[in-house]
Amino acid sequence: MALIIDTHAHYDDEVFDQDREQLFEAMKDKIEIVVNVGASMKSCQDTLALMEKYSFVYGALGVHPSEVEPLTPADMEWIKKESSKEKIVAIGEIGLDYHWKEPAKEVQYKWFIEQLKLAREVSLPIIIHSRDAAQDTLSILKQEKASQLGGIIHCYSYSKETAKEFLDMGFYFGIGGVVTFANGKKLKEVVEYLPLDKIVLETDCPYLSPEPNRGKRNSSLNLPYVVDAIAAIKGISKEEVIEVTQQNAKDVYRIK
Repeated sequence: MALIIDTHAHYDDEVFDQDREQLFEAMKDKIEIVVNVGASMKSCQDTLALMEKYSFVYGALGVHPSEVEPLTPADMEWIKKESSKEKIVAIGEIGLDYHWKEPAKEVQYKWFIEQLKLAREVSLPIIIHSRDAAQDTLSILKQEKASQLGGIIHCYSYSKETAKEFLDMGFYFGIGGVVTFANGKKLKEVVEYLPLDKIVLETDCPYLSPEPNRGKRNSSLNLPYVVDAIAAIKGISKEEVIEVTQQNAKDVYRIK
């Protein structure tokens, strides 16, 4: 039977420091691969360490829009060099976040574009973080011809109409705990609309635990709740959801 792939996790987070080892042990027969995603320069370094220690942990290197203020060209060179490692499968998470006032939009644009160019140089797909910034995200992705790179729109939170635009560019959609929320109606509609072969599973752990664990620390062990929700929305079996999303994850991340 196919095992679940968690395409987006943050196991370098300090909330896992007490029991990371035990948690990974508990995942062995349930989760095939976890992709730990960089969000700052430090978390990129921590991702490399996790990847070296655990065979089923893969990595993505990139800097989240909220963390780009201190970046330097030397940081980009470091990411470029490290991204040649065998288990680095993407550049991310990168993008735009207008939920907070900082960093300034110009600073976010600059480093989003820099990291898109870097992804092109190293021939890796991208993981996009976009919050309250749909139109600017789309226009930058179009301007930089990001459809040639491919990748995942992580933690998708926009409308069905916007989903069509990302879909037309060939992107996959990261679906996680929010699809189980009673107030997650918009995402449920998007999941109903999306072809199953464009959906990948993700936790964004330790954040966004699905029901019935909403508000608690999230982990890949919660993904069956997300599978259940997608299966119910699509009117298909849980096995089909797991099999297809597993293949999608391997396709987008080019995992043999």
